[in-house]
Amino acid sequence: MKRTIALLAAIVLGAACCAYADYGVEDRGTWPTSWPKELEPLRKQARTLEGPLVLYRHYLIPFTKREDFEAAWPHLLKVKSKGAPIVLVRGPKTDFFEVKPAGVHIRTPPLNADKKTDNEVPAEDAKKADGDWRTNATYIELAVDGKVVDLNRISLPADTLIFDERFKDEKK
Repeated sequence: MKRTIALLAAIVLGAACCAYADYGVEDRGTWPTSWPKELEPLRKQARTLEGPLVLYRHYLIPFTKREDFEAAWPHLLKVKSKGAPIVLVRGPKTDFFEVKPAGVHIRTPPLNADKKTDNEVPAEDAKKADGDWRTNATYIELAVDGKVVDLNRISLPADTLIFDERFKDEKK
């Protein structure tokens, strides 16, 4: 009986470890050189995750100074796909895609995404919180802490739909 429990525990532990092994991680931003040159200094503080099975890229850029974030914000908006919404999340973001104390998580589609659409999101799809834009567009999750990232101090694009998920967990 003890041997069975030990074997079962080893299988569960091995399966849990494999879930994270599906991602490649680099401790620097490896985004395309076509992104705004003003983002170059942020490569050192960023992390890049690639995966899980299809090579989606996640760029995690934490900020500790409000001035640095506010200077970068207009340039970060330039990488968002046309029509893609911005998702507001509570900072610090402490899940697998950690951003502390505040900052951005830029999610991009796989490198071999359909180039015909140029990652433009249909207007109706962008209005759905769980729409295809989550897998077919480059969009920004903004980790808002109220100090480094303060929504009263930055402008959100008027033509962009905003999904506010900062209090999503509290509604249970």
